[in-house]
Amino acid sequence: MIRFALAFAALLIAASPSTAAEKLVVLLDWYVNPDHAPLVVAKEGGFFARHGLDVELIAPADPSQPPRLVAAKQGDVAVTYQPELHQQVAAGLPLVRFATLIDTPLNTLIALKDGPVKELKDLKGKKIGYSVTGFEDTLLLAMMETAGLTRDDVELINVNFALTQSLMAKRVDAVVGGYRNFEATQIRLAGGEARVFFPEENGVPTYDELVFVAHKDAIGDDRLKRFVAAIEEATTFLLNHDAEAFALYLKGHPDLNDELNTRAWADTRPRFAKNPGLLDARRYERFAEFLKAKGMIKETPAVGTYAVDVR
Repeated sequence: MIRFALAFAALLIAASPSTAAEKLVVLLDWYVNPDHAPLVVAKEGGFFARHGLDVELIAPADPSQPPRLVAAKQGDVAVTYQPELHQQVAAGLPLVRFATLIDTPLNTLIALKDGPVKELKDLKGKKIGYSVTGFEDTLLLAMMETAGLTRDDVELINVNFALTQSLMAKRVDAVVGGYRNFEATQIRLAGGEARVFFPEENGVPTYDELVFVAHKDAIGDDRLKRFVAAIEEATTFLLNHDAEAFALYLKGHPDLNDELNTRAWADTRPRFAKNPGLLDARRYERFAEFLKAKGMIKETPAVGTYAVDVR
């Protein structure tokens, strides 16, 4: 009887009118994928609703626009990358990081295990594919410097977004910008074996891959505090209840029920921030100093001006 009463009470809570929930628009960095698992689980599992939020997740037509739209107050929250946040702030965008989604780098340099690149020093004289310029250039050069190499030692080739295809076809000897939880799996599924070089082990300070940002004017908004609480609860749930969480993820996005996304889900789970609201200010300072030393930003403003803990 007690169990029935508790279940009935839960149903009543879940059935509360949606008008009681406050709207919050979250602009994603890319189309929905396993990197967004806590968001999808929080939405489909009712975690947002229990915190009085009606969250809309929007995938961008242009991945560069979400932070700019939030800066223009055309969205409440954007998912972006810590390296880009430093550049966005340097460009004058009024953005503040208030939570973390993935607190380890995902970006890598990838070669084929049966290819000519066994160590970073083997990149000398080789072709390296890339998709976008910017931080990935800096990341690559910082990694190469640990092996005594410079930009002149390699040939960079723009392969657009065909990183895996270009590497598998051996049009390039390595690619920069491939994610350890996605492209490496794509290579395995295509019959190859990836050799992955991690930036945080080769000259690049550890950073948060994905963070949540809001407009500076919105940092006092109580919805953000409740958003962080719901994300933390959803993350705890997906870490403790893998199968149930994955079922919620597929409920929201049944088109992602394939082998690549299933494997990517498993590879991504350990990388979600367990305490998403927590801010490691020294980590942000250290990374800003790295970007300044590499000429990507001119100044290193006080962390509190662009990253806060709203809990």
